[in-house]
Amino acid sequence: MLTTSFERISMPLADPFEIARGSMTEAENVVVRIEDEGGMIGVGAAAPSSHYGETAATVEAVLPDLLAVVESVGDPHALEEIERLMAERVRRNPAARTAVSIALHDLAAKRLGVPLYKLWGLDPERTPTSSFTIGLADLDTIREKAAAAVESGYSVLKIKLGTDRDEAIIEAVRDEAPEATIRVDANEAWTPREAVAKSEMLADYGVEFIEQPVSAEDYEGLKFVYERSALPIAADESCITAADIPRIADRVDIANLKLMKCGGLVEAKRMIHAARVHGLEVMLGCMIETNAAIAAGCHLAPLLDYADLDGSLLLAEDPYEGVPMPEGDIDLEALDRSGTGARQV
Repeated sequence: MLTTSFERISMPLADPFEIARGSMTEAENVVVRIEDEGGMIGVGAAAPSSHYGETAATVEAVLPDLLAVVESVGDPHALEEIERLMAERVRRNPAARTAVSIALHDLAAKRLGVPLYKLWGLDPERTPTSSFTIGLADLDTIREKAAAAVESGYSVLKIKLGTDRDEAIIEAVRDEAPEATIRVDANEAWTPREAVAKSEMLADYGVEFIEQPVSAEDYEGLKFVYERSALPIAADESCITAADIPRIADRVDIANLKLMKCGGLVEAKRMIHAARVHGLEVMLGCMIETNAAIAAGCHLAPLLDYADLDGSLLLAEDPYEGVPMPEGDIDLEALDRSGTGARQV
């Protein structure tokens, strides 16, 4: 027998966070708890995005239906069955389904007394370094944030672009972080021809790759950029579930997954395997999330080429702690507890 509950939490950000299509000063997540008959609790969280049609309120609205599925099945190890039934019950609302999926995986691994990556049989030494994201701001602030990130030991920086001052932003970051690996994310802000021209400029600054340069629905534009870009291209908003992988396979180099987009950990693993079959590299990103969600993503790290799992680091204070990630290094071997490693502080 399983019992379930959930609560909304509001978390101020350490600093305002801005991208090409908007800004935010706080994050609202919804934390899910699933408890078995022995009192063991699995924890997960939803970090909904209005860009994908979700808010904390819509998550709260559908969670009773989703958790009814969990209680009716009653077995936290029936992970694929529950994700399938949840998708049949609530076709959209992927962040809400992800929160339940994470809590179930956390509980299943705890009941077996192992960290989640061991439940999956993954090698904890094969984890990429996570990037640290710097949002849009005035140039002085961007310089300060880049310098602070380098001072804190982060060697991979992800820079938000999509403005009329993109070159000035990259120049400022490169001045402050001459040795850092730099990735950029335009969040759909450029036209295809603009993206090609920007790629040539960004290559001059040693940028590693460009994420989502054009509109998510502009698959022909994405292909235009991919065929002409001076840098590798990653798809984020164009890559939601496993069904999207074949559609982007000849248009990008990298598939960027997010748990909050795809609807759960079972689907995320399907996406990773589908991307590999199509010859794509894989990155896992995140929203601005508490460690009750981020921790689960960290356990997928051995399957990735790139990680962007810094969402909890942008919070002023996180009520949960998760997988140790000093200087962006996802240290699964240092985890001293079972499940995802998320626990309330």
